[in-house]
Amino acid sequence: MAIQLPAVLVLSLQETMAEITEPLDSAADLLRVEGPRVLVALGVFVGVSLLGVAVAAAVGRLLERTGRAGHYGWAVRRLIRWTAGALGLVMALHVLGLTAIATSVLATGGVMAVILGFAFKDIGENLLAGIFLAFSRSFDVGDLIESGGLRGVVRSIDLRDTHIRTADGCDIFIPSAAIFRNPLLNFTRDGLRRGSFTVGIDYRDDPERALALLEPAVAEADGVIPDPAPLLEVSGLGPSWVELQVHFWVDTFSGGTLSRGGTAAMAACRRVLLEHGFTVSSEVTTALALPPVEVRLQDPTGPGAPAHSGTET
Repeated sequence: MAIQLPAVLVLSLQETMAEITEPLDSAADLLRVEGPRVLVALGVFVGVSLLGVAVAAAVGRLLERTGRAGHYGWAVRRLIRWTAGALGLVMALHVLGLTAIATSVLATGGVMAVILGFAFKDIGENLLAGIFLAFSRSFDVGDLIESGGLRGVVRSIDLRDTHIRTADGCDIFIPSAAIFRNPLLNFTRDGLRRGSFTVGIDYRDDPERALALLEPAVAEADGVIPDPAPLLEVSGLGPSWVELQVHFWVDTFSGGTLSRGGTAAMAACRRVLLEHGFTVSSEVTTALALPPVEVRLQDPTGPGAPAHSGTET
């Protein structure tokens, strides 16, 4: 036997079901109308993000070829991916017609960037300078550099700073912005370094003959390379000697150093000068040999007092 429900209850159930299904129907209608646009927006976001990942990977490979992947690669790749993700989100919002929200996101991001830029000015400046230095490749680990009056061998390179070690064992961390702003001197980029020293000979010696003797001696010194060839010249006329300037080159990539090459070159110059009879500084003297001088002294006690004579040397 069928159960008959009161008409009031049936009407109430119908109204309840309508309240439940109406939002679902509205959502279904909205999905049918806006579904393609949502899919396009999602595709734009995913596509731009994947493009950022691809670009980041390409930049990473480029940095590996230049030998900088270990120093800057991870930070550069992450920055590219984040930038692509933010750009994809803004483009997706525009596709959905949410231009106001996209504009608000951009404005908020701009305000936050300005605030963070003022708050972390030095950090941001160093990070940007580090990124630019990553692509310029003006120096690498092991190079001898000088920037802002600070000279040392590069030990490590980071985005924020560069670690160098000076000749006296001091570790210095130079901010990337300081290196980017100031002139950078790289003494070992091609492995060649030039040293120089001065040789003095007596005025009675022939400087042209001395140069002809010293040039092959310097070229054959241990640690001195023949190309570029040593350069010798008369650099000046001193108070007691003629100054000869000697310039020579060493190859640091082959293990040469300025100290070892300079020591060998100076020792060779000294040996050649002594062997050929040139006057060195230890053989020059300014002492004068004076003859004896006779001095007569008058006794102050009176005009008739005997005078005393003697000899002064």
